[in-house]
Amino acid sequence: MGQVVNLQRGKRLVRNQLTTSGSFPVYQNSLTPLGYYTESNRVKNTSFVICAGAAGEIGYSDTDFWAADDVYTLETSDNISDKFMYYVLLSKQDRLKSQVRKASIPRLSKDAIDKVTFYLPSLTEQKRIVSILDNFNTLTNSLSEGLPKEIELRQKQYEYWREQLLNLTR
Repeated sequence: MGQVVNLQRGKRLVRNQLTTSGSFPVYQNSLTPLGYYTESNRVKNTSFVICAGAAGEIGYSDTDFWAADDVYTLETSDNISDKFMYYVLLSKQDRLKSQVRKASIPRLSKDAIDKVTFYLPSLTEQKRIVSILDNFNTLTNSLSEGLPKEIELRQKQYEYWREQLLNLTR
């Protein structure tokens, strides 16, 4: 990973600098924003790894955000898709979590992330893979599409036929 991606550590903010709502979410030690800040230090469509607290968790932000000091973000070159790197990291998440040092505050080192190995296809192939995985993600997690929608439709179908069968006139 370290040979093709530049890992950047975020910048510290103290809690009194944060607000409960605002322009830019602040990621610190979990995938849930710690709060909001008036500035961003990372651009949208960036993958990140939590390196303390919920160490080993993988995130992707489709909005500009503030990466605090317990977050590593990935800077990619023009021939690497940011979203592809997100999916690569997700596929390596168990390995990363096995590298977390268990202490009062769990920590994941930059070196552990740098040592992640993966196959890097062409940018065209990366985009094709991302498209497939995005579609699968939508189908499995979207409330208006995919499995939840299918379950809702099957429930309505069941109710319709139940009523038809129970209200037979002879």
